[in-house]
Amino acid sequence: MAIEHDYFGLLESGPDGSIFWSETVELGDQAVTVDLTAPDEDDVAPAALDVAAAMITSLESIDRAARAAMVAELDDRTSEVIEFILQQQEALGDDLEDLLVDISGDTHIDIIRSLRLVSMTILADEHGGDDPFAVLEYALDPEGTDEVLLVNFDTDGDVLSVTSAD
Repeated sequence: MAIEHDYFGLLESGPDGSIFWSETVELGDQAVTVDLTAPDEDDVAPAALDVAAAMITSLESIDRAARAAMVAELDDRTSEVIEFILQQQEALGDDLEDLLVDISGDTHIDIIRSLRLVSMTILADEHGGDDPFAVLEYALDPEGTDEVLLVNFDTDGDVLSVTSAD
């Protein structure tokens, strides 16, 4: 079976019924890997593909919303964003400044500004559900560490949560 969509083209399902689409999208000077996946083609509504396409084409505004959500977490000293920033400061020490794109004097903000958007994963079968529909992965040094921040979005493009992963 297959699903045809104006943006994604022909999405053919694998032998197990799953679908997968991947593309590299340019965001400023960054190459971002965008994956769309679903374990069962039958669980993918045409509206889910429309929302996914809209999110990909508006990646710049989605990125801004993700970074704003990270900044909002700075008020909570127990947040995963603070924990991530402290880990980066400890691990990188004096080398941290080499990775910052702007040094304003507010290290926390400078780190958030300097994070690279590595990937966006769209879970097409989660359209309209309570689980994340899109997950953006950020790293300060994508080649140097496995530590990342994940920003989870719902179908409406609202941030559900910001979590860390390594």
